[in-house]
Amino acid sequence: MSPVLAGVLQLTALIAALALAYRPLGDHMAAVYTSPRHLRIEKIVYRCIGADADTQMRWPAYLRGVLAFSAVGVLFLYLLQRVQGGMPLSLGFASISPDQAFNTAASFVANTNWQSYSGEQAMGHVVQTAGLAVQNFVSAATGMAVAVALVRGFARSRTGELGNFWADLVRGTVRVLLPIAVIGALVLVACGAVQNFSGIHEVGQFMGGSQQTNGGAVASQEVIKELGTNGGGYFNANSAHPFENPDAFTNLFEVFLILVIPFALTRTFGKLVGNVRQGYAILATMGVIWLGFTALMMWTESAHGGPALQAAGAAMEGKETRFGIAGSSIFSVATTLTSTGAVDSFHSSFTAFGGGIQLLGMMLGEIAPGGVGSGLYGMLVMAVIAVFIAGLMVGRTPEYLGKKIGTREIKLAACYILITPTLVLGFTAASMVLPDALGSMLNTKALGAGSHGFSEVLYAFTSGANNNGSAFGGLNANTPWYNTTIGLAMLLGRFLPMVFVLALAGSLAEQKPIPETAGTLRTEKPLFAGLLVGTILIITGLTYFPALALGPLAEGLS
Repeated sequence: MSPVLAGVLQLTALIAALALAYRPLGDHMAAVYTSPRHLRIEKIVYRCIGADADTQMRWPAYLRGVLAFSAVGVLFLYLLQRVQGGMPLSLGFASISPDQAFNTAASFVANTNWQSYSGEQAMGHVVQTAGLAVQNFVSAATGMAVAVALVRGFARSRTGELGNFWADLVRGTVRVLLPIAVIGALVLVACGAVQNFSGIHEVGQFMGGSQQTNGGAVASQEVIKELGTNGGGYFNANSAHPFENPDAFTNLFEVFLILVIPFALTRTFGKLVGNVRQGYAILATMGVIWLGFTALMMWTESAHGGPALQAAGAAMEGKETRFGIAGSSIFSVATTLTSTGAVDSFHSSFTAFGGGIQLLGMMLGEIAPGGVGSGLYGMLVMAVIAVFIAGLMVGRTPEYLGKKIGTREIKLAACYILITPTLVLGFTAASMVLPDALGSMLNTKALGAGSHGFSEVLYAFTSGANNNGSAFGGLNANTPWYNTTIGLAMLLGRFLPMVFVLALAGSLAEQKPIPETAGTLRTEKPLFAGLLVGTILIITGLTYFPALALGPLAEGLS
């Protein structure tokens, strides 16, 4: 079977699986977030944290809940790493240094899972399971809660109320993420993924000699890292490690886990606003971008161009022979168009243009389909921008889903889309003029006469600020400068946009719906989906093209 045919068949199977899960999962999540009843386990959680789950919150109160919960998560995870050396099941590993502990705590709470360490050589079982895996669940549930709050802003009229953060957080964890994670973990274990609490073992190597390896609760963490679009691997090789991702079937299954909730949330959106066709329009926009990027990546890597050809004679350099070009390309696009950051191949070894596709996917804001929750609210903000542009073109006051998009709303949307580029380009520029930061670019002379080294730094901050977590491996990011600045980029890139999203939701929820007229823009039509795709690509291109020209484009054309 040719590689191209294998790629088409994998992509077809993936689309079929996503299509089968789309309606039941989307409807289930809509029911979860509108149910008037609380499960018994949920009531116990509310009593433990002292929350009244039936109290309706306006946007400032909802935001305070998000920030307070996340701040506690950062502090707890930081302290857990700092005392690791004295805990049981630490596997003999020392406590994590302050700057790396801060970076890791910020990373996992921000749903980024950037890792400047080798998991199997730094983190014991307690930190992995009680710290990192728990944050994989609750950080994803937080993103879903914020997305649902924005949808309620469109759906509700003159109340200003967005629901209850604590109820949304607990329901998303208990009723959505946990059940799917349990089933997914059983599938991975059945296929050969590791699930234990074993210590460090000395194992023989095929070519002689030996190496140390350890087990862990790998399958359970692997499934939520993909399902929650987190991305942090139990092992340094991430999803290229056979303990995490044993074969081609599990590779495609993990891609399915990455994409299923972000795509299904568009169905949830349509149900909550009372018009499923609106959800289909958002789904079509996400699908067009995702399919386009996937096809372009497969073509780019199959063409064998760029530095990979010079180094290895084929674009298989840095890719797993178990998955091939097709499996690696599908996985790579899925992780960089969402906020997952998991990898089954070495992103830095992709062709120059392939690396540029990965960068551009993150620079879009990871909205096709994006992270769990963050992809939907990011796409809805872009929809607000798109209807504003359409209103300017026809001289009509813009409106979306019956809500007027006025000065306040467009300012909030504009602030949202400006935050991430400011962080990415600002920190990248600073890193390019500081000698210590420049010293971390290990490939400056080896590849692209410096352009690949620049791409490594640009990729690091793009990944951090967009809460992705993947990396170009030639950058030594385990330094005080990168640990601190990338940590700040992750926190600011995660929570500042949430401020403007919730403020926008509150503003919309206070409005009275505007009746449709003959001049109303039909946002459920293909024309609007096309306008939205164009708006996303143009805004991203105008923002990042100079940086891309200095990095992957310069390398690819050299």
